[in-house]
Amino acid sequence: MTARPDPRREIDGDVYVSPRHLASSTYTGDPALAPLLNLDWDLRHDEDSNVFVSAPDQGVRLGYLPEGPDDGLWRINAYADPFGPPAWGVCFNDTTPTEFVTALTTALATAYQQGPGSYLARPQAGTDEHDPLLAIVPLLKQGWDFDRPRPDVFAIRAPDHLAVMEYTAGNLDAEAELTTRTARWHLWAGTSIDRPLWYATASTNTPVALITALTQSVADPAPLLRWHQETASYHKDIAQLTPIHPPAPTLPTPLDVRQAAASRRPAALPAASVPRWSTTSQPTSPAPRR
Repeated sequence: MTARPDPRREIDGDVYVSPRHLASSTYTGDPALAPLLNLDWDLRHDEDSNVFVSAPDQGVRLGYLPEGPDDGLWRINAYADPFGPPAWGVCFNDTTPTEFVTALTTALATAYQQGPGSYLARPQAGTDEHDPLLAIVPLLKQGWDFDRPRPDVFAIRAPDHLAVMEYTAGNLDAEAELTTRTARWHLWAGTSIDRPLWYATASTNTPVALITALTQSVADPAPLLRWHQETASYHKDIAQLTPIHPPAPTLPTPLDVRQAAASRRPAALPAASVPRWSTTSQPTSPAPRR
């Protein structure tokens, strides 16, 4: 008996990936850079094609590092003192869906326009605007559930258990938060925390508004558009891929049929008239009647 072909392997062209946390990167940084460049932030690059974007007052700096020392493709830091250590830092690895990064940079652009009181706003429990719990509300609304994977970690897990937002309690090393995955916030997708499909981290003092913008994008039920050939194999195996087919031709209505028939009836046209179906023909002598 001949085995039936796997329909996944026959998919080609553009596809919708659902749920969106199982999509991969679009492998272009332009959409996520645009909100900041639209504010006339300075853009530079090195000989390795790494890109560096900085705010006019040097209060925020972004690195897009395809040739960086590790898989931290996106690194965003904010500074209360341009010459001091970062006040907070966010990192996205190289397979994080670009839409998630764009959601955060869009919120960052808004916060920057509002001033340091916004883009340096520290989370504070029990407040109306800066309570860390606000960041998980978008996930809860989409049916994510609480979990406690480790004694010091509170987590909220996607309905398919293939994405997790973790919050680590207690004191953390400030430098480790900026350079490793041991950060206050840790968002990742896949079946293993050690080998995630993608991950994002945010340090202790990252403004709640930025993290909320990220979780809103992750929780959005709308699928993400991808080119099938650029969807990594391990995403294909667990994600739902919906091919995008061209629209089917619409069947003619009875009115369409009547109008088409009427247009084909002989008309009392001058002898040298051009037939309606050929707008480029030259006038010709009338043909003999049949």
